[in-house]
Amino acid sequence: MSRWVNLLALLPNTILTILVISIAFLRFYDQTDFTLLGYLAHPRIWSNRLTVAALLVAVVNLGVEWNRRNRETDRWARAEAQRIAEEQRRIIEEQRRIAEAERAARRARIQAERDLAFLNFLVDPSPHNGEVLMQVIALLAQYRQSLWDIPSLNGY
Repeated sequence: MSRWVNLLALLPNTILTILVISIAFLRFYDQTDFTLLGYLAHPRIWSNRLTVAALLVAVVNLGVEWNRRNRETDRWARAEAQRIAEEQRRIIEEQRRIAEAERAARRARIQAERDLAFLNFLVDPSPHNGEVLMQVIALLAQYRQSLWDIPSLNGY
C-alpha cells in the first residue's frame, strides 16, 4: 500500500513539470521552429489552458505535501508518546524494585534483631534481656500491623 502511495505522491510533481515545459514550449516557439505546432489552431489559448491546469496541479501538490507532512508529524508524535510511555513503565518498575528491596532489607533487619534478642534472652534470661525481647516483640507486632495496612497485601 505504501508503495502505491509513494508512487502517487510523485504524480503531481511530474505532471506539474510536464505542464510547465509544455507551457514554455507553446509560449516561446512557433510553427517555424517546430512544424508540430502547426497542428494546433490557437497555441496561445492552449498555453493559457495549460497554465490553469498547472495552477490546479500545484494546489493538488500542496495538498499532497501537506498530507505527507501531517502523517510524518503524527508518526513522530506516536513514536515519541510510545517512548515516553515505555520510559514511565521502566521508572515505575524501577521504583517497585527499589521499594521491594527496601522492604526486604527492613524485614531482614527486624528478623536479625529478633533473633539476636531471642538468643540473648535464652543465653541470659535477665530482666534487661527480657525487656529488650518485649520491645522487639512490640516492634514485630507494629511491623505486622503496617503490613496489613498496605492495600495490595490484604486484598483490597
